[in-house]
Amino acid sequence: MEGTAGGRIDPIAGVDRDGGVIVVHLAGELDLYNAHLVREALLGCCDEKPERLAVDLAEVEFVDSTVLGVFVEARTHMADRQAFRLAAPRAETRRALEVSGLDKHFVVCATVEDALA
Repeated sequence: MEGTAGGRIDPIAGVDRDGGVIVVHLAGELDLYNAHLVREALLGCCDEKPERLAVDLAEVEFVDSTVLGVFVEARTHMADRQAFRLAAPRAETRRALEVSGLDKHFVVCATVEDALA
């Protein structure tokens, strides 16, 4: 099946660039098994030194602590840490952010559009 590895959805659903803004669209289950792919994508985008980097979580079904750690790592690579935004988390992803306390440390927006504003 296209876009899958071992029956799993590719965690990187796409990357959009518009000027100094990058949106990374993630999808499926994000965990230990594909965290390296998420890390590569996010750190690669951080290396481009965007004015704003939004991580679209609308299609993410599950996120574990490994990937939450990747988000923290990626944010530390941004000169302006407030420019790293998490966008459109579903209920389970939002819950993982809340339980971990990361919702207090990240800018979490209801939509990608809000993250880019």
